[in-house]
Amino acid sequence: MELGIIGLGKMGGNMAERLRRGGHTVIGYDHDPQVSDVGSVEELVERLSPPRAVWVMVPAGKPTADTIHSLGEILQPGDLVVDGGNSHYVDDQKHGEELAAKGIGFVDCGVSGGVWGLENGYALMVGGDDDNVKRLMPIFETLKPEGDFGFVHSGKVGAGHYVKMVHNGIEYAMMQAFGEGYELIEASPLVTRVPETFLSWQEGTVIRSWLLDLLNRALAGDPELDDLRGYAHDSGEGRWTVQAAVEHAVPLPAISASLFARFASRQSDSPAMRVVAALRQQFGGHAVAAAGDDGDSPGADVTPPKV
Repeated sequence: MELGIIGLGKMGGNMAERLRRGGHTVIGYDHDPQVSDVGSVEELVERLSPPRAVWVMVPAGKPTADTIHSLGEILQPGDLVVDGGNSHYVDDQKHGEELAAKGIGFVDCGVSGGVWGLENGYALMVGGDDDNVKRLMPIFETLKPEGDFGFVHSGKVGAGHYVKMVHNGIEYAMMQAFGEGYELIEASPLVTRVPETFLSWQEGTVIRSWLLDLLNRALAGDPELDDLRGYAHDSGEGRWTVQAAVEHAVPLPAISASLFARFASRQSDSPAMRVVAALRQQFGGHAVAAAGDDGDSPGADVTPPKV
């Protein structure tokens, strides 16, 4: 099958390579001329034979919206656009309506697999009309892992990115659980072989998983994780998951807490915890650490409140 891909970064570039290895014809466009097959989106569209299929693999938000709008101006009725980025499902519905008004199909595809997808395949979560999804199945079959799993047509437009959003929310909570477990084990003077403990869990336990495999890979290279700073970004899906939970009145305590933990990781000195420290000092005369103190000094100054 012939496919155009816009965005040839880490994910888009590897997906294009996997498709080519699978026998498909891929024409790619990227702002970086070193990796781009064509000089513009217009040239990409001209190189494709109608009815065309164009896969958009650019950052979510305005870059995706601008790209889809541009495609709507130059594609023809019967053509098809796939958004394979990490877009918000609400945006998918807008983009689908915009393109449908011009007779252009739209499919949203949540993609998981990261840098390992080139060799292992990508988990694909798709939303869109049955006919449009069926038309793209040769592409999906090549991108997904071999076997019965790794692909789902979740529902109508927006469904693919909706379930990918929830998938990433679950991922947040699982990563947080591993992180908290690591910290607690490391804190115990009884445990002298922390990396070996996690490595032993790769077989025979109920928490064995690819995330555990990746953690063991990281610990093998840096057993104390001294080369890293405890700072974690959130890419957006975690926030959207929590927002959707509020909209549907679905309790998500674990996922919500994992998102807030990432926010806390960005504060070298938490304003909220300064308030907690101040209140503890005021009502109980508890010791507080002065600004710049590492908090570990024995006999930290305590100033009893006046009564």
